[in-house]
Formats: sequence, C-alpha cells, structure tokens
Amino acid sequence: MRGRCHVESDGKAFKRRAFLIGAGATALGAGLWSRGLGAVEAAQAAALPPMPSRPLALTIIDVAGQLQLTKAIIEDYAKSHGQYVSQVNYQQATAPELPAKIKAQQLANQLQIHMVLTGSDALSAGIVQDIWQRILPDFQQKFPNLIGNYQQPKAQGLAQGYGILDVFGNYGPTFTYNPAKLPSPPKTPDDLLQWAKSNPQQLIYARPANSGPGRSFLMGLPYLLGEAQPREPQSWTKVWPYYQQLGQSIQYYPTGTAGTFQELGQGARTIAVSTMGWDLNVRALGVVPKNFGAFTFTGEHLVADTQYICVPKGNSPEMLGLVLDLIAWTLRPDQQAKVYDTGYFYPGPAVKGVTLAMAPKDSQDTLAPVRRKSFDDLIRSQPIEIPLDPDKLVQAFQIWDQRVGANKLK
Repeated sequence: MRGRCHVESDGKAFKRRAFLIGAGATALGAGLWSRGLGAVEAAQAAALPPMPSRPLALTIIDVAGQLQLTKAIIEDYAKSHGQYVSQVNYQQATAPELPAKIKAQQLANQLQIHMVLTGSDALSAGIVQDIWQRILPDFQQKFPNLIGNYQQPKAQGLAQGYGILDVFGNYGPTFTYNPAKLPSPPKTPDDLLQWAKSNPQQLIYARPANSGPGRSFLMGLPYLLGEAQPREPQSWTKVWPYYQQLGQSIQYYPTGTAGTFQELGQGARTIAVSTMGWDLNVRALGVVPKNFGAFTFTGEHLVADTQYICVPKGNSPEMLGLVLDLIAWTLRPDQQAKVYDTGYFYPGPAVKGVTLAMAPKDSQDTLAPVRRKSFDDLIRSQPIEIPLDPDKLVQAFQIWDQRVGANKLK
C-alpha cells in the first residue's frame, strides 16, 4: 500500500510532527460515555451508512503529527480492504488553520477532506465552529463496548461525540534539559522562574495553541500554583501573572514544538518545556542527545494528552461508511500496538491491554535506550488529569495569546 499513498504538505515538515492537543469532559462526556449507551441515546442512534460499492480515494489531513503513529494502521487497512479503498492521500496543516479550511469547503459544498487526525486543539475549535459529523451516539453500534475498552473513558468524553479517541498518553508537563549546563534542575515553578531570571533566553516553549508541551504546561500550572478552579482559565489569578513574569526571560515563542528541541539540541537553550512522549522521541531520533536529562515538579499533577479522529460534515454516505470502518479498525489491539512507534506519544495506546511487548520489534528496539523509569513511576504514582473542556481550552489559548504571547510569537 505504501506505493499507492500520496502525501501532500501545506505545513512545515519536521521528521516527526507539529504537535497537538487538550480538551475536556463536559456533562455529556463525563456522564454519557462513562455510563455507556442508555435507552435515550440508543434511540438517537442512526442506521449505519453503507460501505462503498466501489473503491474510493480517501483524503486524510493530519494536524497533530498523528500520522507518525497511525499511518501504518491506515495503510494496513487500505491494503487489506482494496474493495473499499483505491488510494489514500495525506495532507498536513496546523491546527489553527484547519477549521477555516474545512468550513470553506463545506460552504462551497465541495468537501475534499474526508477524515481528520487531530489533538484536542482542532477538535475543540471544530466543535465550536460546528464542522464535525457527530459520531456518538449516532453510530455507536459501529463501536461496541467502546468505553469499556478504553484506558481512560473520560478522555473520550472530551470529544462530546464528535471524535473518537485513538491515541492516549504523552503526559506532561515535563522538562528536557542539558545536564552539562544545568547540574541541579528546578524542583518547583518558583525555582524555574528564579532560574529563568538568572539565565535569560535559556528556557524555551512553543505557543500552546499549536504545541502539546505548551498545552501541558498551560493546563498543569493551575494545579501546581494552587488555583481554586484549575479548569476555569478566566478565574486564574496566579497562572497568568506567573506566565507574564516568566515571559520576561524568554526570547520568543515558536509556533510549533519541533523548533524548541532543535534549539535545545543545538545548544542555544538549556531547558525546553516537554512531555514524556516528546522527550523520548527527540532523543530516539537524535534531535537531542540521549543523555539529556528530564525533570518534573514536586507534587505535579500529570496532564494526559489525547488524540482523536474526527469526520467533517458533508461526506457522501459511502465515504462516511468507509471512514467509520477505518476508525473501528484503528482501535483493534493489534493495530493499537503500532502507536508505540518511537515514543512520540508515550505510551500511546488508547485501549486496555496493549503492551510494548506487542509492538513491532523496531519500536521496542528504538525505545529501549531512551525509556525513563522515572516516567513510568510517575504515571503509576501521580494524579492524572484530563485536558480542559473544549470551550475552556479555546478560552485559555486566547488569554495566553493576548496576555503572554503577544509580540513574541515566531
């Protein structure tokens, strides 16, 4: 199938991706999906659309770097389902530009994007702009025991029925650093602030609206700083002043995560805000030396990262049938094992019981020298939070852009 796939890119390429995500569990998410499909929801379920009567060309756009994790899964589906798939075309874009791109196609009644791989950033913006096809409970029968199979059912609730969780993990915030320049890493946010003041321009992180590590830092700080309502960005009285003080020591904020690690690896910075997945991946790829260290703050709440598959409104019935079938395929345990990849979204699988021992051998061999026991210990021992609700996440992005990132984006 690799020979039949065509890749298009309208975003900057980095060998690994341009990261994603965060969202939140509304009453619908936390209630409906945690308790399963009830009688009322079952009554809302629609008949499944038909599968294609002839092979179709499928176009998928990735705004979260997810293809790195799921492209092999998609290609395996296409290879084994040639009666439905004639070709897979891939596009890449940034999360902020996606909703307008899809909305324009929908208004022109010329939808050219059939499936979207996204983090909670574009998921959230798309929900607000009403561009997504509702999948649950409408097509619940396509995903039997969906909630029971998930590692973290609440993470599916973040999608409010407009996406399907297919990758989970990448906990943060963590920090990757050069041990030769930082023999004793900070233990608290205040330690980091004081260090940054004494070492200007040596800390770097990317704009949260288009960066997994940036989002994790944004959503993790309220717990660390003791905000009374850590899931209500407008109520934060400590986070925003902290960011503004920290920003006085930061040269600029890249619009994507990849550049932050390139600068760290090249020696221009000492600390890059990270997540577990990014830390493992950039060291596995050699972007950052394998011996670079990592730290987290004392008493930290880990914020899980989430990735989803969304479907734009406007697909033909047969195309919708194909896309739903492909989504169900991605949740099979044998396919989920492939998302361990090179650690980008560590651990990665969204469903239960998928171990690293089930992953392809090259993934196991790649991860062995960069895995950190401290990360696995943290996952087992620390509180884990799901991302903010979609509207709250968008709100947090807007406040950060206005109060923190203004005039310093690059």
